[in-house]
Amino acid sequence: MMKRPLELSHDFLAQVLDDQSVAVDATMGNGYDTLFLAQQAGQVYAFDVQKKALQKTQERLDKAGVTNVQLILDGHENLGLYVPSAVTAAIFNLGYLPSADKSVVTQAQTTLSAIDQLLERLVSGGRIALMVYYGHPGGESEKQAVLAHVSALDQRVFTVMTYGPINQINTPPFLVMIEKK
Repeated sequence: MMKRPLELSHDFLAQVLDDQSVAVDATMGNGYDTLFLAQQAGQVYAFDVQKKALQKTQERLDKAGVTNVQLILDGHENLGLYVPSAVTAAIFNLGYLPSADKSVVTQAQTTLSAIDQLLERLVSGGRIALMVYYGHPGGESEKQAVLAHVSALDQRVFTVMTYGPINQINTPPFLVMIEKK
């Protein structure tokens, strides 16, 4: 059976993570990716603008006994203020926090800023996974901006791939994978 894009994103990142790695969850949401990264990496920085996301994530981490995560109540566009070291892996889930205020969504401008800051910090062989959910107001424009931005990355420095369904109705999420050479 084919992997769903989110499953592939985890596989993609797990291949480069170890207990010395620094990872970033740029959109922590309910904390599933944060916990995944914490179980693979030495240090995780996780961002969200909603207090509910931090609370849910902290509960998830506490239940798992995980302590190597710094939860940050701030937008991912400010990650440069918090993430001082080289980054091995990062993940984004673009869109909105399920079961929360659906008017609070990621925005192209802040997402592109966060991507650029991560690309600057990414170690050789490091990876970024972007899960693109775009079935909400503003989602299509963010999707187009992200695709245009990552498509223009220097192919001598980065490899960029996409993975997702092409025969499904509505707006199925897809994965953008970036690897620094």
